[in-house]
Amino acid sequence: MLKRTLIGTAAAGAFLTVGASAQAQGYGDGAEDTGFYLQGGYSYLDIQPDGAESGVDTNAITARAGYQFTPMFSFEADVTSGIDDGEFDYNVDEDDFDLDDNNDGDFNDLINASGDIGLNYLVGAYGRVSVPVTDQLDVFGRAGYAFLDLDANIQTPGGTEIATIEDSEDGAALGAGLNYDLTESWELRGDYTWYGFGNTDTHAAMISAGYKF
Repeated sequence: MLKRTLIGTAAAGAFLTVGASAQAQGYGDGAEDTGFYLQGGYSYLDIQPDGAESGVDTNAITARAGYQFTPMFSFEADVTSGIDDGEFDYNVDEDDFDLDDNNDGDFNDLINASGDIGLNYLVGAYGRVSVPVTDQLDVFGRAGYAFLDLDANIQTPGGTEIATIEDSEDGAALGAGLNYDLTESWELRGDYTWYGFGNTDTHAAMISAGYKF
C-alpha cells in the first residue's frame, strides 16, 4: 500500500512538473507578440533644404500600421502630414531667378532671401528589428524607403516673391527607438528617423501610442 502511494505521488509530481514546464514554454514562446498593430502620434521634423542656412522646424502628425511576424521582426508603414509651416533663410543668386532685386544693374548678387516650407506628406515603409530589454521594454532599429512632398515659398528682402515650389524627394530611411508595453494590447513608443532625401535631408522625432490586435 505504501509502495503504491509513493508511486502515485511520484507520478503526480512528474505530471505537474511536465504541465508547469509546458505552460511556461507556452507563455515564453512569444506567440502573443505577433499580429497587426496601429499607432498614431506627434512628430517633430527638421527639414534641411539645399541652400538653406539652417534646418526648418515643423510640427506634424503621424499614423502607422504594421504587422509583427515574430517577437523580433515586423514590417510597418507610416504617413506623416504637417500641421504648420516652418520658416528658413535662403541664399539666392539673382541670376538664377533672372531678377535685379536691389536695382543695381548687377544680376550676380547673392540675396539672403527668406521662405517657408509646408509639409504635404511623408510616407515610408520599413522593416523593424526589436530586442527586449525587460518584459515590457524593447529597443528597436528600422530601415526602409520613404517619399516626401512639400511646398516652399521664397521671398527676397525687397519683397519680391521669386519662387513657389512643390518639391518631391525619395530616399533611404534609418531609425531607432524604444517601445514600452502598458498592457498586453496598449503600448507607448518613441523613435528617431533620418531620411536621406537628396537635396532635402530630414530628421524626425516621434512619440506615439499604439494598439496591438
